[in-house]
Amino acid sequence: MRPTPRFAFRSVPLILFAGFLALPVLAVLASWLPVGPGDEQAGAILREMAATVLPGYVGTTLWLSLLVGLGAAVVGMGTAAAVTLFDFPGRRTFEWLLLLPLAMPAYVTAYAYTDFLQFSGPLQVGLRNTFGLEGRLLPEVRSLGGAVWVFIFSLYPYVYLLARTALGERAAHLMEAARLLGAPLPRRIRAVALPLARPAVAAGVALVLMETMADFGVASYFGIQTFTTGIYKAWLSMDNRIAAAQLATMLLFVVMVLLHLEQRAQKRMRFAAKGGRAGSAEAQPLALHGARRWAAWAVCTLPVLMGFVAPVLFMLRPLAADWSVLPWERFMEWAWHSVRLGGITAALAVAIALALAFAVRRQPDTVTRGVVQLASVGYAVPGAVIVVGLLLPVGWLQAAMPQWGVGALVTATAFGIVWAYLVRFCAVALQSMQSGYARIPPSLDDSARMLGIGSPGLLARVHWPLLKRSTAAAALLVFVDVMKELPATMVLRPFNSDTLAVVAYQLARDERLGEAALPSLALVAVGLVPVILLSRTLRSRG
Repeated sequence: MRPTPRFAFRSVPLILFAGFLALPVLAVLASWLPVGPGDEQAGAILREMAATVLPGYVGTTLWLSLLVGLGAAVVGMGTAAAVTLFDFPGRRTFEWLLLLPLAMPAYVTAYAYTDFLQFSGPLQVGLRNTFGLEGRLLPEVRSLGGAVWVFIFSLYPYVYLLARTALGERAAHLMEAARLLGAPLPRRIRAVALPLARPAVAAGVALVLMETMADFGVASYFGIQTFTTGIYKAWLSMDNRIAAAQLATMLLFVVMVLLHLEQRAQKRMRFAAKGGRAGSAEAQPLALHGARRWAAWAVCTLPVLMGFVAPVLFMLRPLAADWSVLPWERFMEWAWHSVRLGGITAALAVAIALALAFAVRRQPDTVTRGVVQLASVGYAVPGAVIVVGLLLPVGWLQAAMPQWGVGALVTATAFGIVWAYLVRFCAVALQSMQSGYARIPPSLDDSARMLGIGSPGLLARVHWPLLKRSTAAAALLVFVDVMKELPATMVLRPFNSDTLAVVAYQLARDERLGEAALPSLALVAVGLVPVILLSRTLRSRG
């Protein structure tokens, strides 16, 4: 359908919204264009880094990604198969317990393990005092191996969720068909269930790798030289934003490749027949007894223990030991800054997402869909890339027209940090709104038009009452993501407006891990809310 001139005029605000959200990503890509005198210096910095530290950054990132992806695939697939294909006491409880590590930011888990397992931590001190030992008794926590451990048990729920959905919704009928053909249970699992879950595992691993490569908190705290830390060094230590942006384009390219692979894997998950579970008892989960039951308990207990229970207990220890050392006076101030930024961003993200989703609903042409895709480009982009892409055009404008004061408007202000948040998280709200619209029959729109209701009335009187739950879910998801965001907040936050995430990182970096427990636990408590809602949704569908 060719858009009418009236609709084309109405689409101008949508295009502006999309350009506002996509500008940092486009600026990063434009850093390779010969636009200024700093290009020669940036090229020299990149050549110097390529000859010295860049191969190390790439190698460390590759090893970290390979080990984390493999570990998350094994843990996520193993737990999904255990709670889906087998029946044992506590299975229903483990179905939602295995989601709890989603509430733990990876950098918070890193602080907790470091506080408890380091040389001066309570475990090694207790072992030395008890057995009269000397020196280091455990491997160094702040290492590549420690980072792999933290990422695996923080991120495996991405694989678990998708693999569990694939097995629970698609395996029953094919497992039943294999039984009727005479295949024994081990062969049905090996030849039917596990291959059926491969696209889901691939999609989950792609998400895990995107989160791993985008991380700054764990890599910086553990002193691991990854590609993300290289971007910050090129920008902050070498004071060259163009070099940092050009490095960021390389990371952006890898992330986009992973995103493409994840989307392809998601499409492959749709080939199986739809429908409920098969009705025969043989298609139901197999009851386990004896040693197999203990093995299932171990497979499901270890990830929950390592990814959630142990870090929470490690952080509760300093709270129980001495409440007086905790920064109670400033905690409410930090919490208020976090809540204020999260609330503002959530409200704006929901409003923009509602406008974009409504535009696609009313006129699903190529232009509108392209605008929505452009607005969604930032959701998979690491925070470090967004910060560089946001400040790069600001620097260009400030140098060209200093009288405008663009730098003072964007840097260290609420406007700049909310802009970065919207670039990163607006797509989260948009996905939730589009899911809500998918449940509204198009016949309601046709009936409203026949009754003479225009677009404002259609949105206010027909769509909005049916979108309230999707809107609340979108606002909640954006709010929690903003509360946990670290890289963009560290660089762009207003003066004297530290958030819980920034304070937790700074206290941990200063080796004040006991004081870092309070803001860290607050972030975990906030993160539990969407996890609880997600577990309730999955149980209602089961």
